[in-house]
Amino acid sequence: MATRAPLAQPLPDDIRLMEATARGLFVLAALVLLAWVLVWASHRPAFALRSVAVEGDLAHNSAVTIRANALPKLVGNFFTIDLAQGRRAFESVPWVRQAVVSRVWPNRLRVSLQEHRAVALWASPAKSEDADRLVNSQGEVFEANLGDVEDESLPTLRGPVGASASMLAMLGRLQAELAPMDTQVETLELSGRGSWRAELDNGAEIELGRGTEDEVLARTKRFVATLPELKQRYLQHPLLHADLRHRDGYAVRLKGVTTTLDAPAAQPPKK
Repeated sequence: MATRAPLAQPLPDDIRLMEATARGLFVLAALVLLAWVLVWASHRPAFALRSVAVEGDLAHNSAVTIRANALPKLVGNFFTIDLAQGRRAFESVPWVRQAVVSRVWPNRLRVSLQEHRAVALWASPAKSEDADRLVNSQGEVFEANLGDVEDESLPTLRGPVGASASMLAMLGRLQAELAPMDTQVETLELSGRGSWRAELDNGAEIELGRGTEDEVLARTKRFVATLPELKQRYLQHPLLHADLRHRDGYAVRLKGVTTTLDAPAAQPPKK
């Protein structure tokens, strides 16, 4: 008859605790050693940043100019550089809207840039001239040297802070409604009370009034629809000013046409 081997006795609790503690200390020591090695290695000259490759939109800046402006703001080497801080350094360069910074092993950075595309000038309602400000195609206001703008016919948006995106969208819709007039919006203004006003490149001014964008555009559409009749009656009198703020119509002022009546000449007293 086969004999059964005696069952192993469980280790005492104090011995199991000692073994668990020893394993934990070993793992901790290994992690500390690994961290020290990584810190030591990360500070070796081999990992100092050797080059920065700049790619993407470079219409208003050269790679040399980008590096000259941003590199002094970078701190650290391949391992220790803060990529978010690096992104902000490159985005602080004029005309740079967005920068994506990534590491390239073992000692390089790659920067992909997107520049602002200027579509309008920006001014505050007070018409302050304290900065050169533009609006990009996303409706964002940014600062840049106006001398770098190639398009000299950019329209001007003038409105409250934070209204640039909605004003740019309104400009596009308004320009579409004014297309039959064969003119361009030169300045679009939004007051703090929500009243719209447009200046055209032919010198005419249009008071568009308040209301939702759809309401303002509806008034504009009705006004443009009546222009052929107005031009037929006053062919030689260009439009100077139109006021669309009236509920059931509009008022216009034409060059050479006045609605003001002259006062009658004084009569000599009777004897």
